[in-house]
Amino acid sequence: MKTKTTLFDGVLIAVLTVAACIMLLPYLWMVLSSLKSNMEIISATPTLLPEQPSFAGYETVFREAPFWRWLANSAVTSVLVTAATLFTSALAGYIFAKYEFPGKKVLFVLVLGTMMIPFQVIMIPTYLIISKLGLINHLAAVILPNLVSSYGVFLAKQFIEDIPKDLMEAARIDGAGELKVMWRIITPLIMPMLSALGIFTFMASWNNYLWPLIVLNDTDNMTVPLALVFFNGAHTVNYNVVMSAAVLITVPVIIVFLIFQKQFIKGLTMTGMK
Repeated sequence: MKTKTTLFDGVLIAVLTVAACIMLLPYLWMVLSSLKSNMEIISATPTLLPEQPSFAGYETVFREAPFWRWLANSAVTSVLVTAATLFTSALAGYIFAKYEFPGKKVLFVLVLGTMMIPFQVIMIPTYLIISKLGLINHLAAVILPNLVSSYGVFLAKQFIEDIPKDLMEAARIDGAGELKVMWRIITPLIMPMLSALGIFTFMASWNNYLWPLIVLNDTDNMTVPLALVFFNGAHTVNYNVVMSAAVLITVPVIIVFLIFQKQFIKGLTMTGMK
């Protein structure tokens, strides 16, 4: 029995290792391509390793475009969207989980129903609303439509439902108000879930391409995913520059994940799904 278990573990590790290598190959290719010349990338006989590694692509990114400005724009939009999503998800999830009010089930079904609607369906109405507000070509046009997440509300509700009501009742007996109960009792207990949701939200906002492409026209207001379009010429593409920009875009997401990876994994294993 022990031999079978060991053999199974070995096979499983080997399969997972192969799968990990396959998933990491595009990222490895992207990093190595950023160190190649453009002619080397489009060569009929491409190679994995660059013949003469060069950082010329990275120099072009920072020389020919306000890339630091784009990084700042993406950081502002991603942080604000993430903070707003965590706040609204925790608050709405708490209300749906612990309060009874008329129409609660119907309202929650409507919230869940929005998860089934593709963004492309509401893209035109959302654009018209943003246009009427005069926010086209402003970062607010990227932030406002993403302040609330139906998935976040659902996740928070499922998690908070598992928290015993006795804890909140004890806090109320001690004189704590609802906001204090939310801040001092609920928030620390759902922190793993908030960390996981925060990473998902930050990554989605940072990598958001379609909506910023529609509502942002001014170069100074662009976010980093739009940099991939900026470096595409009308007839040619500097692939080494595009790859360099792609590497720079990916780095912040990796850093955020590495910082919060423990909370992220803990949150995924404690979501309270039923």
